[in-house]
Amino acid sequence: MIYDLMIIGAGPAGMTAALYGARAGRSVLLFEAEAPGGQILNSPKIENYPALPQTDGYTFSENLRQQLPQDLVTVVSEKVTQISRCNGLFCAHTGNEIYSGRKLILATGLKHRKLGVPGEESLLGKGVSFCATCDGMFFRKKEVAVLGGGNTAVQDALYLAEICSRVYLIHRRAELRAEQWLVDRMRENEKITFIGETVVEEMCGAPLLQALKLQNTVTKETRELPVSGVFEAIGLVPQHEMFGDLITTDKDGYILTDERCAAATPGVYAAGDCRAKTVRQLTTATADGTVAALAAVEDLRREGL
Repeated sequence: MIYDLMIIGAGPAGMTAALYGARAGRSVLLFEAEAPGGQILNSPKIENYPALPQTDGYTFSENLRQQLPQDLVTVVSEKVTQISRCNGLFCAHTGNEIYSGRKLILATGLKHRKLGVPGEESLLGKGVSFCATCDGMFFRKKEVAVLGGGNTAVQDALYLAEICSRVYLIHRRAELRAEQWLVDRMRENEKITFIGETVVEEMCGAPLLQALKLQNTVTKETRELPVSGVFEAIGLVPQHEMFGDLITTDKDGYILTDERCAAATPGVYAAGDCRAKTVRQLTTATADGTVAALAAVEDLRREGL
């Protein structure tokens, strides 16, 4: 079967693109190697989506998934490893099949940035985590650390303070980058200790994490901080390595598009956090999905397809 739209990534951008493509009467193939929802699944609270009462990332994602017309949207739970061109179509290769489509929307999102310090890799899943809402309960009534200074880091610290006995928020700068209302809530919480101007040099322990080796960026003094868990929230990077010949990127690796979300190769579009833009929010991800899908549908119509 040849699909009108192939969408790689079933986060908010990808699922919105699938919804709009299907509502336009087009056949849609939606790829997601993990769970539909992407990074938003890890958000314990969504409070700024217009006209939507407070909810959580899982509920938002599940509601969006259930909106997809099952007769027009096919979801494939496989990872796309390669995109090739065949007879004027895009061919998506997975470990088991090759799928064909007329237009391709990349909604691959971001992946977690790692520190790259000794002990990090060996302790992944053994005290080192990237998801406070997924793994926080494993550290109930224990002392943990959160790394980062943005909204995600502060939100993680606030969430963990409800579960853990003590939360250390460690940031390499003196001031946090998070929104002020979040910073105010964090500073009012007696269970959260902010440690600024500090970096992690090593993650220590075997077989489980036992401590972090810290260095003050001003005094250069080092010390060990005993913790049972550490949650990294130091940023995200685009994940689109297998599509390099179809796109161009900015210096940070984000996909360059025009205002229609069209990428460098005709018939390829990008939506969501993987796209070069100044604001990355849930609202802009769904907006991108809308724009990309409608642009792809319009291009199909112009081509008489």
